Amino acid sequence: MPNTVVVGTQWGDEGKGKIVDLLTAGADLVARFQGGNNAGHTLVVSGEQTICHLIPSGILHEGKKCLIGNGVVVDPAVLLDEMDDLVGKGVSINPQRLLLSEKAHLIMPYHKALDLAREAAKGKAKLGTTGRGIGPCYEDKAGRVGVRAVDLTEPEALEEKIRNNLKEKNFYLEGYLNSEPLAFQPIFDQYLSFAEKLVPFIADVSLEIDRAIREGKNILFEGAQGTHLDIDHGTYPFVTSSNPVSGAVCAGAGVGPDKLHHIVGIVKAYTTRVGSGPFPTELEDKTGDYIQSRGAEFGATTGRRRRCGWLDLVMVCDSVRLNGLSSLAITKLDVLTGLDRLRICVAYELDGRRIESRPASLNRLARCVPVYEEMPGWQEDIAGLREFDRLPGATKNYLKRIEEVTGVPISIISVGPMRDQTIVLKDPFEN
Repeated sequence: MPNTVVVGTQWGDEGKGKIVDLLTAGADLVARFQGGNNAGHTLVVSGEQTICHLIPSGILHEGKKCLIGNGVVVDPAVLLDEMDDLVGKGVSINPQRLLLSEKAHLIMPYHKALDLAREAAKGKAKLGTTGRGIGPCYEDKAGRVGVRAVDLTEPEALEEKIRNNLKEKNFYLEGYLNSEPLAFQPIFDQYLSFAEKLVPFIADVSLEIDRAIREGKNILFEGAQGTHLDIDHGTYPFVTSSNPVSGAVCAGAGVGPDKLHHIVGIVKAYTTRVGSGPFPTELEDKTGDYIQSRGAEFGATTGRRRRCGWLDLVMVCDSVRLNGLSSLAITKLDVLTGLDRLRICVAYELDGRRIESRPASLNRLARCVPVYEEMPGWQEDIAGLREFDRLPGATKNYLKRIEEVTGVPISIISVGPMRDQTIVLKDPFEN
């Protein structure tokens, strides 16, 4: 009964969707524990691409139950569109396969309005948010004025919350951000219509998980974004508004820490980031363009071009510590094919001193110079390989060095976007 957690070790976009999709074969339940629809997991199955923003990636496997935990903030319109899209692709969507936590907070139109107006007001100093209302929704959650999924089952409570919140939000939108106010009735009517469709899916997800644990079932917990976008441990303020680290599973899904048995950290074979913020190993040259092009590095949710750079193991080692990683899954290894020389950042030099963890101060991080180790690249096409022993020697050495520096064994190697383009060294469900 080993329950497994999948987390990103970088700035998100590590390829968690594919790994979750792969591991779902050994799971009975798949639970999402944080984030919102500012994330997107891209899956390619039988040549068809599917992007999941809120629904756990495991939904593409028949017979698997998917849960959206209380730590997720949910835009009902996005969720319903995603459900309809999956049904259109022949995927079965019903309360026996998909449940939404009654305690999950809902993104409201005023959250998106505030998000967009704030970014516009900041001009060049903007954070680079997706404008989907994620941050303002988490603000209301912390401020104890949020609208939760359970409120869709009680129209009177829903009406009161929307009316009260609009008074404050409109005052802020008009008086400070010089933006248009929002009307109550259209919002209330829209969310009543959402309720008609979503109420059958609303349940106590924590109880569902507990029941599955008692029955000896395997559970897979998936997060969004990556460790260095964590609101507490990331490159603040260029972060998301929740905790993507493994410890957040307990709060975001309603499960005790003793029920988490194997934690897989997803490591892209190089480093990328979307939006603003410091990036020590960023490549603003032909090599960066090569990686960006070969890796098709565009945000699954925003479509924004991702910044690309060499693999930063300072970041990954911080993630090992913060998440208590049991194993690593290396993704997009095939993208590095064709490069004569590869570099791995194993430390930073800050004001003439070597450091091996990321400083909290962005000013100090901006002064950090990567300390690189250089290794030979490989020219052989590895996308068709399914056995570790058949990988080129230079590829094996690259992977071995990752294990040596991080101190964590590699369990999975992805050599392409398709589900079967994977080398599994150890199944996390077989502890």
